[in-house]
Order: sequence, then structure tokens, then C-alpha cells
Amino acid sequence: MAPVPVNLLRIETQSDNAPELLARLRSRLSLRGDLVTPASRERTREIFGQELTPQQVVERICQDVAQRGLEAVLEYTRRIDGVELTAQTVRVPIDELQEAHRQEVQALTGGECTFLAVVRRIRRRIERFQRAILHQDVRVPVEGGWLEHRYRPIRRVGICVPGGAAAYPSTLLMTAVPAQVAGVEEIAVLLPPTRFGAFHPQVLATCWELGLQEVYRLGGAQGVAALAYGTEGIPKVDKIVGPGNLFVTLAKKFVFGEVAIDSLAGPSEIVVVVDHSAPAQYTAMDLLAQAEHAPGASILISWQSEVLERTLEAVAEALDRLDRGQLARESLEAFGAAIRVRDPQEAAELVDWIAPEHLQLAVEDPKPLLERIRYAGAIFVGHQTPVAVGDYAAGPSHVLPTSGTARFASGLSANDFLRAGSVLCFQKEGLEELAPDIIQLATVEGLSAHRASVEIRLGKQTPTL
Repeated sequence: MAPVPVNLLRIETQSDNAPELLARLRSRLSLRGDLVTPASRERTREIFGQELTPQQVVERICQDVAQRGLEAVLEYTRRIDGVELTAQTVRVPIDELQEAHRQEVQALTGGECTFLAVVRRIRRRIERFQRAILHQDVRVPVEGGWLEHRYRPIRRVGICVPGGAAAYPSTLLMTAVPAQVAGVEEIAVLLPPTRFGAFHPQVLATCWELGLQEVYRLGGAQGVAALAYGTEGIPKVDKIVGPGNLFVTLAKKFVFGEVAIDSLAGPSEIVVVVDHSAPAQYTAMDLLAQAEHAPGASILISWQSEVLERTLEAVAEALDRLDRGQLARESLEAFGAAIRVRDPQEAAELVDWIAPEHLQLAVEDPKPLLERIRYAGAIFVGHQTPVAVGDYAAGPSHVLPTSGTARFASGLSANDFLRAGSVLCFQKEGLEELAPDIIQLATVEGLSAHRASVEIRLGKQTPTL
């Protein structure tokens, strides 16, 4: 039986309606895209008794948590997640973390590739990379003094780890380890109260392995609000990082300013640029690896029609073999595209226009494309570098900018857990060197006290006011 073709968006950049189709594609990938299913809308009506947009839901929850604290957090956890928690059970007990870890330790025998052995190897790789890129203090000597740009770690950070449709110990590694490399003193972890989150033994074992002992059975907007505002038993954090669903993202946006955040993440996405050298089966799995996030956006670009067709045939064949094949098909048909461009130059221009989270250059000679492309969260070069390498094991964090925000945002790293500050120190001769310029600018701006603060130090007994 022939595989069912994938009915995804097809675009020829030479056609007249290409601009309209590309605009539609960008709209789907934007943070303003409507990813709320009919079932989710009905659930909102059940919980809140009325039709609310996701933004309205988040605003109501966050404001309620800010006013009523833990009582509101527990109430929304019961109403939304269907889990009854108390002030005593909202935090995962230490002995539960230890027991989950102990069970995994027992499997560490004879050099077997067990789960904790994998976690330890990946942790070492992340630490090595993150230490190599960590910002260092810089001191600049100047006439009569010195200037310094110094970095200090944020004191307390909250980490959101998804846990709705799958377990993500990888997200713990990719967020907590960079924070630890930066020197963050306190890390609070939010795990949704689900079988893939706060009740998943290997996720809990990973927490203990990484030294994460402050773990809460919370998710969604109520969890983000608890970290941002602080409640009874959950101290306020200074920054919230980590991916989540639409409601987590909107909640991070709402509390920004009360705390710092890493980014506003949309659905996972990949752009794969291919030519004749790319094995179609490789590319098919690379596209499906993002689509199976459901939602996940997968975009295929080539200047060779036969390569596009061969790859899409391979995608259709592979869908029937995937555990999440139907979900991946729905993602491809809602958020996927196959685009034929004129040449490699136009491919590079289109990639920069999309500014994807993941970019895979599956071409015979990737170097010219790599040099032309400016905007992507992470770039995977060559036929032996699937996105899974970055998602799981290499060293850079897999928390990356989505929805075109790679035009101005970067992937999470240890440096995001540092704050920079300037230190200035001058002797009198140094102040004398700068004084004429300071006095001139202060005079132009009409800020006489600024001017006088310099003049009085230079011995002018009656500074000009």
C-alpha cells in the first residue's frame, strides 16, 4: 500500500503568489499564531465559566497569584491540572528525589550505558562548552585611573521544564548546568504535576544528580507567577528560564519586568536546506523530529525540484513507522512547507527572513551558505549533524529563539545567568583629563549640579550653579 502523501504548503519563489504564501507561513510561525485547539477553548470555558483568550487567561491567573499567593497557585493547579496539592505537598520531598536517584544508581553496573551514566557524560560536555564561552571581567587602564567591566551571577533562578506530552530530563541539563557554570547560588525547578513531570522517576533522578533539591510540582501560568511574585514557601526568583506551552510563554511575557526571562518561545522549528548530496531518509527524519513535538514547524528548502520531491516521498513513508506519526503529520500540514528557490543565494536570503530556531545545512558544500546566513538560533552543518546532537548531547543549550526572534535573540547559555556592571576609578589627574568634556556637556544639558560635582573636586571653591 502506497504511503499517504503529506499535504503541506508548497511554495515556488518564482511564482506570483509566493509573497502571499510566504507571509502566511511567517504568520503561522509568529508568536501571535493561534495554536489553541478547540478542545483547549472548551477547557477554558469549563475552568473559567466564559470564553477567554489565552492572554486573558494568563493575566487573570498571574494577577490572582500576585494577590492571593499560594492559595491561588494551588487552586489553579487543582482546576487546570486536576491535581490536589497542599502547602506541604507542592514541593517534591528530598527523600523522593533521593529514592528516584537510588533506583537509577542501582542500574550503574559493569560500564553499561545506563541513564545516569548518560546524564553524567552529557553534563561534562555541557560544562566544558559553557565554561569555554563564559564572559570574563575586563579591566581597561586609562589616564589617571581604570575602568572595569565585570560579571556577577544572578543569585536566584527559576527553571521551567515541560512535562505534558513527554518527559524532558534534557531540558534540566540544558538549563540548570549553564546556570551552575555561571555560579548561580539558588535554582528552583518547576515540574508539571504529571507522569512526565514531577512524577517521572528519571526526571527526579536527574534533579538529584545535578544537585537540584528545590523542586516544585507546578506548571503553567500559575507556576510562572509563583516564581515571579513569590508565595508562601516559594521564594521569588530573579530570572525565569526554560520552554513551555503557550500559557507558560504568555505568563513569562506578563511577569517580565518583575523578573527577567530568557525568551518567548513559540513552537519548535527547523529549516533544512538540501541539495542532491543529502540522503532523503536523513532529511525526512530531521523534518519529522521537529514535527513530532506537535506543534512543530518543519520547512524544507532547495533549488532542486527532484530533491524536494524525493524527500517528501521519504517523509510520507517514514510517517507510518513513527509512534507519534499522526501528530507529526498534523504538524507538517499545519506548520510545514516545501520551498523551491532559484539558487543557493536565494536560499540564504530566505533563511535569514525566517530566522529559524534550528537550521540544518544538508548540502555538499555548506561553507558558502554558512558564511552568508546571519540569523538562526543554532546551525547544524553537514549530513552527520542532526538537530538531536544539539538537543541532547553536544554542549550548547537547546533552549533557542523561535518564531523569527533569532533576528535579535540568542540561545540560552551560561552568560545569560550573569549580569554585567561597570566599575570606574579615577585619581585627580584622571578627573582633570576628563573635566573639560564633562563640564561642556553638562552645560549644554543644563545640569549644573553635574558640572559643579566636577568643578568642586578641581579646587573651584564656588562652582558655577
